[in-house]
Amino acid sequence: MHTYTKIIYHVMFHTKNNRKTINKEWRENLQKYIFGILDNNKCFCYQIGGTEDHIHLAFALHPTVSLANLIHNVKISSSRYIKSELLSRHFESWQSGYAAITHSQDSLKTLIEYISNQEKHHMKEDSKKEYIRHLKNANIDYNDRYLF
Repeated sequence: MHTYTKIIYHVMFHTKNNRKTINKEWRENLQKYIFGILDNNKCFCYQIGGTEDHIHLAFALHPTVSLANLIHNVKISSSRYIKSELLSRHFESWQSGYAAITHSQDSLKTLIEYISNQEKHHMKEDSKKEYIRHLKNANIDYNDRYLF
């Protein structure tokens, strides 16, 4: 293939109704599972992180892959994984939507550090405020009614 791209995405999505159902004890296994989905879709994963109620992904999208299809696959597959492994009896599903923001190569290191430090970061800011801040910083129009 003679197509050359490097589209770096920062994708965020929450649990349904922003419920705190992603336990720290198995979060790393979930992140490894999601890493595998990205890898199987030819996407280069830089970092995965999150807390009890949301996930952050930093990855380079392969030019043959649709972002919407990829995120749909990640959410459906990871939901099945959580339920089949009986990781959380309270986890219903992920929110119906997601936020996807592109990043430059120059901002990648900062993005990776940000995602790596989610636990520490959320001691100061809740995930709803964080989500809205990212949307505003990227000049993405949104409707409060459909955020979570």
